[in-house]
Amino acid sequence: MIFSLDERLLFPNPELAEDDGLLAVGGDLSTDRLLLAYQQGIFPWYSDETPILWYSPHERFVLYADELRVSTSMKRFLRKEPFHITVNQCFEEVITACSSVYRKDQDGTWITADMKQAYIALHQLGYAHSIEVWQQNELVGGMYGVPIGNVFCGESMFSRVSNASKAALIHVCKCGLYKMVDCQVHTGHLAFMGARMISRKEYMGALHDCVV
Repeated sequence: MIFSLDERLLFPNPELAEDDGLLAVGGDLSTDRLLLAYQQGIFPWYSDETPILWYSPHERFVLYADELRVSTSMKRFLRKEPFHITVNQCFEEVITACSSVYRKDQDGTWITADMKQAYIALHQLGYAHSIEVWQQNELVGGMYGVPIGNVFCGESMFSRVSNASKAALIHVCKCGLYKMVDCQVHTGHLAFMGARMISRKEYMGALHDCVV
């Protein structure tokens, strides 16, 4: 059953989500609702052609910071210090780049104008963070997400040169602030770096432990 949200600030039990993870429809993208969603393992994912859709997948693709794998070639590459990495220096530029960068086998973007404004508002209040990767004073990669305790709920990343988005992810894992990165969507290169599927029960347990 897919639940319909109204103005009340609440979500149904995430365990009631459909097989594809879809839990609820409607509501809004207010700061309070978004933060409540993340605290319960729920996130919005929709397009301009649909209402707001809220998901809580039965399995989550996550990367534990202590399970990060960095290839020998990547370690060698990073030792040359090809990038300069900053945090929260240009959130709007990062989310805009994430929404516009070309992605193979993807038609359009799920980062709608409303989503951008909602996450910019989250950032302005200190709840959404960006990691910027620079090369010769040019923004060449980065990622953004919402930290919930020691969990970094990654929303999207982009790369304009090779290894830039990987460098951002490595920074998040090694900065000492997070025990786990919620990657949401499976990709081959994230799996190669150590990300793996866990059950919703495991995810919620880890989220609770990290937040506490």
